Amino acid sequence: MGSGMARRLLAGGFPLAVFNRNFEKSKLFAVEGAQVATSPREAAMNAAVIISMVADDTAARAMWLGENGALAAVRPGVVCIECSTVSVDWVRELAAVCAAKQCEFLDAPVTGSKVQSAAGELNFIVGGDAATLEKARPVLVAMSKAIVHLGPTGSGAMVKLINNFVCGVQIASLAEAVAMIERSGLDRTKAVEIIVNGAPGSPLVKAVSMRMTRMDYTPNFLLRLMAKDLTYAIAEGGKLSVELATAAAALETFQNGIAAGHGEQDIAAVVEQFRNG
Repeated sequence: MGSGMARRLLAGGFPLAVFNRNFEKSKLFAVEGAQVATSPREAAMNAAVIISMVADDTAARAMWLGENGALAAVRPGVVCIECSTVSVDWVRELAAVCAAKQCEFLDAPVTGSKVQSAAGELNFIVGGDAATLEKARPVLVAMSKAIVHLGPTGSGAMVKLINNFVCGVQIASLAEAVAMIERSGLDRTKAVEIIVNGAPGSPLVKAVSMRMTRMDYTPNFLLRLMAKDLTYAIAEGGKLSVELATAAAALETFQNGIAAGHGEQDIAAVVEQFRNG
């Protein structure tokens, strides 16, 4: 995701410094015109806008905080943008640290996957001050199809977790449906076509069902990251006294997929536990 976003910024003519914990991934950008940094601090040193796109709260904390974190080098007035799918608690903590540094902050997670990232067609769902969003808008436009301002800090993170928990529930139920079709002896192609072209046929169901039937688990969205998102969503629901029972059931399904060795594969691989049952 971050690679696609970086390339869209370069294509848009923005001077760019990049950092990846895996230097082999980031050094490729040197030939494309980016400065390759050896730490988040170095990457952020001359930045007007800082964007983080990493896996979870732990990775985000390492990117922003500490002696070599991005916030160790920021100047007052810099716009800090957390695009990762992370917890609302972390977003609010990070916003407070940014404010103490006299920086502005947006939580701006995205919907879309690797294809949309590479094409500059992500949807940004943004929490934070409207004036800060306007300052950052030219940068976000270079990577996006749509930008929606949802409200104050934490709004983007909350909606992204709700979005992903609904996606996780859909995928878990689709995996069971595909297994049920296969075990029943039905014509799988025809049966799946009825599902994906009928009422259940969301864009996600259509895309993932194709990967499930082709057994193509090249990562678009890592299975283990869906388990992480469901975990965060369940925690947020609990704070609001909303028990996400369907999310809990889906989480168990994804955890079983991880236990079966599919954590580093695409979310579609969650179906394999039912094929092998």
